[in-house]
Amino acid sequence: MGGNIDVCGPGEWAYPHGGMGAVTQAMAAAAMEAGVDICLNTAVSEIVVDKLPGSGVLSTRGVKLDNDDMVSSKCVLSNATAHVTFNQLVPQGVLPDDFMADINGVDYTSPVTKISVALSGVPDFLSAPNAAPGVPGLHHRCTIHINCESMQQVHAAYTDAVSRGVPSQRPVIEMCMPSVLDDSLAPDGCHVMSLFTQYTPYTRTDGVDWTEQARQDYAETVFQCIEEYAPGFRSLVVGYECLPPPVLEKVFGLTGGNIFHGAMSLDQLYWTRPSRQFPDYRSPVSGLFLCGSSAHPGGGVMGAPGYNAANVVLSC
Repeated sequence: MGGNIDVCGPGEWAYPHGGMGAVTQAMAAAAMEAGVDICLNTAVSEIVVDKLPGSGVLSTRGVKLDNDDMVSSKCVLSNATAHVTFNQLVPQGVLPDDFMADINGVDYTSPVTKISVALSGVPDFLSAPNAAPGVPGLHHRCTIHINCESMQQVHAAYTDAVSRGVPSQRPVIEMCMPSVLDDSLAPDGCHVMSLFTQYTPYTRTDGVDWTEQARQDYAETVFQCIEEYAPGFRSLVVGYECLPPPVLEKVFGLTGGNIFHGAMSLDQLYWTRPSRQFPDYRSPVSGLFLCGSSAHPGGGVMGAPGYNAANVVLSC
């Protein structure tokens, strides 16, 4: 989803046809048309950094892959989090201590568990009954919020995770069904649903790790909440994938499971993102730039960090 799409009004949202993967496929096609080589299933093990003799200036000369191949370049743009970039890819001990203090001070706490659901039909909400069985209404095109009718509900969900260290008993749920507008995403009569749920701690204090069973238990909690608003919902679920913060971190490289590459709080925006010394996509290493959501203006499907970083590189 993205805001301020040209075909919509200001501040409105849109679904990319073909799903979110269609966005990256379009980007890849444009890049390859411009002569870019894209390497898939190829992990970077190190951003190679040299210290220039005499001056002590740090500069990059490319990246080393996990098969020990070297890709030489005088310019490297990292779309990984600031933590991954500077703590895992750049060799330790070469970056200034004060810069690393900023990087290590970034808050990656994430309260979000993402659940992707496959449905055999259209949920029927008590507040807006379906006009006909299996026929989506206008409200199915929208983002629907559940368990947030009052601040007390939101606070209770927050308290479960933050004060008690356990998943919310009644999570705040944000749902959308892109297949209502894009029939390429599911077979006829079926739908896909995306659930953005809060609050779930990265580390639980109830002695339960985020095992497969624990993920199933949490998903069932979410489904039962939806069932109260749309009776029969659970019977429509034919499959799902539940991704709590540790799984988001492992699968997508999102430090702390934070989808924004760091909290979007006032102390981590603008001239402090990710460091007060380098809020302009640059780094202490000449030729090494951040182009992802760890840089200004942060997370969201907008491409602004990459666009801005590319312009900085072109100006060098």
